[in-house]
Amino acid sequence: MKPLDPRLLRRARGARVFLAASVLIGVASGVLIIVQAVLLARGIAGVVLHGSPVTAVAWGLGAVVAGRALLVWAQEVVAQRAAAAVKSTLRKQVLQHSLKLGPVWLSGERSSALTTLLTKGLDDLDPYFARYLPQLVLASTVPAGVIGWMATGDLIAAGTVLITLPLIPIFMALIGWATQARSRRRQHALAVLAHHFADVVGGLTTLKLFGRAKAQVTAVRRVTDEHRKASMGSLRLAFLSSFALELLASISVALVAVGVGLRLVDGKLGLETALMVLILAPEAYLPLRQVGLQFHASADGVAASEEVFRVLETPLPQRGDRTDVPDLRTIPLYLYDVTVTYPGREEAALDGFDLELHPGEVVALTGASGAGKSTALAVLLGFVEPQRGVVVVGGSAADEFDPVVWRRQFAWVPQRPGLRLGTVADNVRLGKPDASDDEVRMALLTAGAGELELDKAVGEQGQLLSGGQQRRVALARAVITDAPVLLLDEPTAGLDADAEAAVVAGLRASGRTVLMVAHRPALIAAADRTVTVGTRELVKV
Repeated sequence: MKPLDPRLLRRARGARVFLAASVLIGVASGVLIIVQAVLLARGIAGVVLHGSPVTAVAWGLGAVVAGRALLVWAQEVVAQRAAAAVKSTLRKQVLQHSLKLGPVWLSGERSSALTTLLTKGLDDLDPYFARYLPQLVLASTVPAGVIGWMATGDLIAAGTVLITLPLIPIFMALIGWATQARSRRRQHALAVLAHHFADVVGGLTTLKLFGRAKAQVTAVRRVTDEHRKASMGSLRLAFLSSFALELLASISVALVAVGVGLRLVDGKLGLETALMVLILAPEAYLPLRQVGLQFHASADGVAASEEVFRVLETPLPQRGDRTDVPDLRTIPLYLYDVTVTYPGREEAALDGFDLELHPGEVVALTGASGAGKSTALAVLLGFVEPQRGVVVVGGSAADEFDPVVWRRQFAWVPQRPGLRLGTVADNVRLGKPDASDDEVRMALLTAGAGELELDKAVGEQGQLLSGGQQRRVALARAVITDAPVLLLDEPTAGLDADAEAAVVAGLRASGRTVLMVAHRPALIAAADRTVTVGTRELVKV
């Protein structure tokens, strides 16, 4: 675990500004610490040796204390603003990168774990910026200045501090290795807990229906206990490491104090110099001790940032930047010898697949489950890069075009369409935000959902609608777009015969090019052609 991950500086401008401000504040703090020690030593020595008044010294100390308080306030303000800016930047980058990676990559990730990472996980960066990094800067600036000033009065004391000071970073490194493993274990336990809890809540209706809801109590309790044990292990290590660092620093300061006391008694050292050295010695160790203390508070945030960078450093599919995509209303689309093998699998999900898709026709993809029908749609959308083969339109390969511009040619309805909280009209307008009410009604009618009111409430993930209604609203969302090609993955699953007939009639009347994954006989019979996935033959009906 690096003290300061350079990837934060590269990806978040707020981190760079914060680091520069922290260096300036750290240097100013070091200067004020030295001034404070000199003033204290001079005032005490003056009273003890000469009985001098301390009015001027007191005013000077008051100004120094006020200056240090002002720097602490400035450091806190800068840290909190930097943390907010960095978290916002990283969240935006992860979301954008995840969208570019596409749903195929997301299907291999735990959605609950990713959600936890972008919420609670990144919130753990607050102590990293507000506590740990400022102390790291102070540990880099204050000890050097303190030792240098001590050397002007007592070289032996400065040498003692210089020799014993590296012991603290050595112990911190040893403790850090153990902390890194603990933090990763806790982060993993939190991800498992979030994923399991989300699965239980999502399937609670089904569990209650089959009388299995209470059986999940034990499983939830088990993963909760694992998270609790990981958290308590991190706290235990933090307390023990704090004790070790405090003990080491106390022994080191005691060595300096013994040497200074002996030389003071022997007359080789003046009282003012001795006091100045004794006051400064703890200040040399304090920043490093605080770094060790704050390291544990920031460890969870650093572990979360490592997971963020894992996502951000996942390479994007190689795509071109051309924007002159041919209009698929008039240009046919071809897939030649497309082969896709997913990572971790030996068998190809799609093997040597060929397809011709002409404007205005309705084509049904059939075949056994797992034959690669949904994968063929993912290849067309650019979500999956084939290991062999190519998608061609107008004499150009699809991967030459900018993916955003390319995908505007398609409207896609997956097997499990997602709906958001709002109304039916809100969800349909996701396909065309400026659509009028008449356009929304027409799209619903085309999708066989003309009976749905525009202001009918829709819950999160399509709740308050039946499965068939959810699918038809998603289909209306695709129909209302200007995309010339509709890619539909089992568009009539869960519909009765009358609703299915209405959907088929609407699709035929739309005049769009339709490529649909189909299993139901009525849907297959309505297609102009049927292409069987899993064979190399193109079957025409």
